[in-house]
Amino acid sequence: MSRTHVLDVPADQAVRVRRIDEADWDGIVELEARAYTRLGLSEGRDALRSRTLASPDTCFALDLGPRLAGYLLALPYPEERYPDLHSPEGRPEAAPRTSRNLHLHDIVVAEDLRQRGLARHLVDALTATARAHGYERISLVAVGGSDRYWARHGYTADEAAGLPAGYGPTAVYMSRAVPAGPAPRDGEVG
Repeated sequence: MSRTHVLDVPADQAVRVRRIDEADWDGIVELEARAYTRLGLSEGRDALRSRTLASPDTCFALDLGPRLAGYLLALPYPEERYPDLHSPEGRPEAAPRTSRNLHLHDIVVAEDLRQRGLARHLVDALTATARAHGYERISLVAVGGSDRYWARHGYTADEAAGLPAGYGPTAVYMSRAVPAGPAPRDGEVG
């Protein structure tokens, strides 16, 4: 049975998805540390920034009113492969841009704002961007038991990819085809 989340945010606080900019990094690092330190998966500023520099058009910030409420980092990666948590990406000009797979590396919503449907805005922006740029698949590594969430959203485990070293004992590599849908409207991220 799937759960439906109603967007439960104050009406006066607009939800906005946008590209990440330099002023976001302190907030992103704090959100990432709060989400992943207890799992032993925190990457730190340099690794996070390197992933955004490798593919700035596929990384997003989520604002709720004036507040940075979350972020999503994604970058082209060959299927069944994923970033090394302990190493920054190589030089941006060396990024694997020919991949037809877009890897959703990291998505975080502030702890006090979870279970309100906000992550959907980030995933929708990623999906629209993947579609607009001709990606065929979106992959991810589910950690901390999040594979159940991703399965509800059409992602399936790929046993051939193996267990990602360094992502924790319950990590699961998952992917899905980019769903068909409308192109982004003028002014929309994507």
